[in-house]
Amino acid sequence: MSKTIYLNHAGTSWPKPRVVVEAVERAFNTTPDQWLESFERSHTSVCQYFGVANSEQLLLTPGCTSSLATAIANVELPSGSRVVTSGWEHHAVHAPLMKLQDRGYHVDTIAANATTPFDLNELEDILKAGKVGLVAITAACNVTGELLPINDTIALAHRYDVMVLIDAAQIAGWIDLDLDALDADLVAFGGHKAMQSPWGIGGLYVNDSARLRCISSQCELPTNRNTETVRGNLFSKRLEYCDVGSVDQFSLAGLAAATEWLSDSDRQLRLSVARRQTERLRAVLERQDRAVLYGNQHANSRLPTIAFEITNQSSGTIAELLKQQGVIASGGLQCSPQSHRSLGTDQRGVVRLSVGVAQSDSDIDQAIERIDAALKPLGRTA
Repeated sequence: MSKTIYLNHAGTSWPKPRVVVEAVERAFNTTPDQWLESFERSHTSVCQYFGVANSEQLLLTPGCTSSLATAIANVELPSGSRVVTSGWEHHAVHAPLMKLQDRGYHVDTIAANATTPFDLNELEDILKAGKVGLVAITAACNVTGELLPINDTIALAHRYDVMVLIDAAQIAGWIDLDLDALDADLVAFGGHKAMQSPWGIGGLYVNDSARLRCISSQCELPTNRNTETVRGNLFSKRLEYCDVGSVDQFSLAGLAAATEWLSDSDRQLRLSVARRQTERLRAVLERQDRAVLYGNQHANSRLPTIAFEITNQSSGTIAELLKQQGVIASGGLQCSPQSHRSLGTDQRGVVRLSVGVAQSDSDIDQAIERIDAALKPLGRTA
């Protein structure tokens, strides 16, 4: 068997582009007198990629999980407020929302229906009822890749003066994001998936419209920001790096290099190419009479991700059979138990195949042969 075919890019991208690796290596060799300039240069590159004019609005974090936890912990919610979310959330959204629920806030989960993964009519009914402080949703399901209507959600919530937090972990790097134009109040993303950077770097976009109440780190004195003092704590409207921790300068250098790599004209059609490749993989599974595929069947309604199971076989078993054939996939719950409850697969999980930004057609050719070889002994193929 020749090279390993890696099809778990929705988990993390691999291999990283050579320019990213080289940028990280150079960052390791910088001296302290270069650190601030290096940080500002890299931060500016990331802001430009995401369409952020004011760099103070893009806080760099250790990753998307950290961004989400920080946003939810610091958003200003009056007592008795309601929070609305979807049935497709990653644990990084679901867990902090459950902590809000434990503190007395009500969390409404909008279930999928036959026509949409997130029912905007139901959302509007909840908004009309009042007391909603935040809508927190993912831009795309971590398990199936299905896209949620984030633009319509933002516009609808803002009509009722409700803040919106978007988990952009899955779409960042695949779909060009202009965060200023998107107009969400808060947007979280990570660097290690389609963004192609190393682990340890992410971002939290904080729009001027976001209503936050943060215990100020008082990093700078005297402060020039709008603050108030309550029970000895100074509260600020703006998050600081003391809230999320020191920035990994090496991973940041990789992220900055990745933004330039993704912006190259050779990669402008990356999503279309990956969707076409994904359809070829789906065709192999559709020929397997025991395969059950999940998620929207229309390629343009999802990222290049496939979620499937083989009846009477555990997802872990299938992932291991694929691994034996040299194909790396994800088997299990993919850190999103909520999604699996929505799919009805929470007791067994699924196998997830996800194509990468620079996956070659040769990789897909080999993957098709190997997937077929792994599954053929399990049942008849059409």
